[in-house]
Amino acid sequence: MTPPGPLAPWYDFRDLSNAVERLLSWLSDIGPDWLVYVVSAVIGGTAIFLFVAATAVANIWVERRVVARIQVRRGPNRAGPWGLLQPIADMTKLMQKEALLPRAGDPVVFLLAPILAFGPALLVWGVFPFGKGMTFVDLNVGVLYIIAVTSVTTIVLFMAGWSSNNKYSLLGAIRVIAMLLSYEVPLVLALLGVVLFAGTMSLSGIVAWQHDMRIWLFLVQPLAFVIYFICATAEINRTPTDIAEAESEIVAGYHTEYSGIQFGLFYAVELVNAMALGAIAATLFFGGWWLFGLDRWIPGWMIFIGKVYLIYFLLIWLRGTLPRLRIDQLMAFAWKFLLPLALVNIMVGALEVLLWVEYDLSAGLVLPVFSVVNLSLAVLLVVGWMRFMAFPFHRLPSRARLVHDIPVVAPGAPAGGAA
Repeated sequence: MTPPGPLAPWYDFRDLSNAVERLLSWLSDIGPDWLVYVVSAVIGGTAIFLFVAATAVANIWVERRVVARIQVRRGPNRAGPWGLLQPIADMTKLMQKEALLPRAGDPVVFLLAPILAFGPALLVWGVFPFGKGMTFVDLNVGVLYIIAVTSVTTIVLFMAGWSSNNKYSLLGAIRVIAMLLSYEVPLVLALLGVVLFAGTMSLSGIVAWQHDMRIWLFLVQPLAFVIYFICATAEINRTPTDIAEAESEIVAGYHTEYSGIQFGLFYAVELVNAMALGAIAATLFFGGWWLFGLDRWIPGWMIFIGKVYLIYFLLIWLRGTLPRLRIDQLMAFAWKFLLPLALVNIMVGALEVLLWVEYDLSAGLVLPVFSVVNLSLAVLLVVGWMRFMAFPFHRLPSRARLVHDIPVVAPGAPAGGAA
């Protein structure tokens, strides 16, 4: 972990890295250098694992209760007060169930898929700045690292579908690959708009840029956030884009043959990925642990987690209200709608950064202007492109249709009469 500066008292819990820095400083005085690296890696890795595991268990209750409220139901309310022990009951039931193995499937790949699926979901949390100086690994290519790690999930899900030796599982896996490859392109272009303005791929550097400029990148790149949110929702297979698990079409998709704790791992990965989506959005677009000076009184890690859960609530809201899209609608939306808007957003952002740097404009003046311009442009682009795509081009008369519709009049017949 990167120290925030001079060592603060260990009991100052506004920055949880203080106690860790005290411990590492003490170890460096009494032991060899390698001991500090080992202990810091163990502490950071354990903290991330415990946080991810705790949120995955808690989100089972949160998601079921919120969706129940949206659908005017009570949700889980039997196991423990307010149903708080329902996630524990679900975990106990899944662990007691028999883990079945398809007779004609590939047993090694079949068993590896749910284990490997949890790897990228856990590794992506290593680069998030939970607070000032609270980053496990501060990579200078953090955005590229996130894109690379999350792309590995495509291979893992295809492993699960192929090794099941089930046509529905294979169809679900193929759907996942087509969907992920399609939405990866506009997603990367949306994140590139953030990198253009911040001038760095480091997540800590992007948060520091927002802190120094006193503005959220969401205000400067509103269209990029909308594109990223939609694409990331499709990539983590959440409603309304969970076509890989369309029960009415292909049973349960790539994990049709999984049961017991193996299915539980896939379900936990979905919840962890939803939280990771919120963490990426909170870091890149909403200032991470910074909140316009409130971080002086409220711990930065609490602000960061609060932003993550606000975005996670938006995902639950979408799940409880929107219906599932068809596969052809989803693919057309990526290539015909999101990709053109992402390209236009990149060109406009590059032009704005060029003008900013070329004429050495004041950030306090130019960023509010860019925010108003980009917000207005985003609304115009979305509405205009929607109307353009909805125009009934198939009803336009073609040359052949015009020639065909010309009435044939026999020589000597009256005008407008039949031949």
